[in-house]
Amino acid sequence: MAQPFQFELVSPERLLLSDKVLEVTVPGSEGEFGVLKDHSPFMATMRPGLLKVRTGEGKLVEYFVRGGFADVSTSGLTVLAEQAIPVSELKADVIAQQVQDAREDVADARDDEARTKAEATLAQLIEIQTALKAA
Repeated sequence: MAQPFQFELVSPERLLLSDKVLEVTVPGSEGEFGVLKDHSPFMATMRPGLLKVRTGEGKLVEYFVRGGFADVSTSGLTVLAEQAIPVSELKADVIAQQVQDAREDVADARDDEARTKAEATLAQLIEIQTALKAA
């Protein structure tokens, strides 16, 4: 049986999780990888996707992460995410409406700066929508 290890999930806004967990599956930029207790130390970049955490009680909790870094060390795993949102807080219909609104913002942009900002927002929302469909 898997042994618990320390895991921290941090976004710029807040510390989302700091607890002993059994397993974490990370969406690495070179491919998905799993971390268990006593994993060899290394650091990896992440792509947008689902971070899956098996809690100490065995429950699976998923987070949408939008890039960042995963640092596996002798003391555990720390994930520094550009953005992290619990999947349970994401609602498909709300995200779909936000995607539609963002597409309209891109079409209505009056200058390059506004268009670039609107396109970045649209890309982020599409990443979230894609992750929701994969969940």
